Amino acid sequence: MFGPTPGTHLIFATLLAVALVFDFLNGFHDAANVVATMIASRALSPRAALLLAAGANLVGPLLFGLAVANTVGKEVVDPSGVTITVVLAALLAASSWNLVTWWWGIPSSSSHALAGGLVGGAAAFGGWSIIRVAGLT
Repeated sequence: MFGPTPGTHLIFATLLAVALVFDFLNGFHDAANVVATMIASRALSPRAALLLAAGANLVGPLLFGLAVANTVGKEVVDPSGVTITVVLAALLAASSWNLVTWWWGIPSSSSHALAGGLVGGAAAFGGWSIIRVAGLT
């Protein structure tokens, strides 16, 4: 009578897997640009650049908090319009965009891709009225 509806575990496992793929692609896509700049300018050795990037990615959220995640999660889209399906669509769209722009050598932002995917998924699910335009500026 109570508990998750049938199929919820499968959807959640799929969401988790797609989130991990997006996270990998985020590092693959964005971190390489930062490291390449440090190495190409000879500011740091490749080893030092990789260590600095890895350390910054690890401690960044701990030092600076989750302000960006909170903004995207609450101020861009009305939280009532964010379902597991919307998040899954956003992650798939952002991951696809990252792969396409990487393949074609077009610079882009994984964060902007994810925000765009969330806006698109939420608008498709609940209409444009759940988009908070003020949060996009």
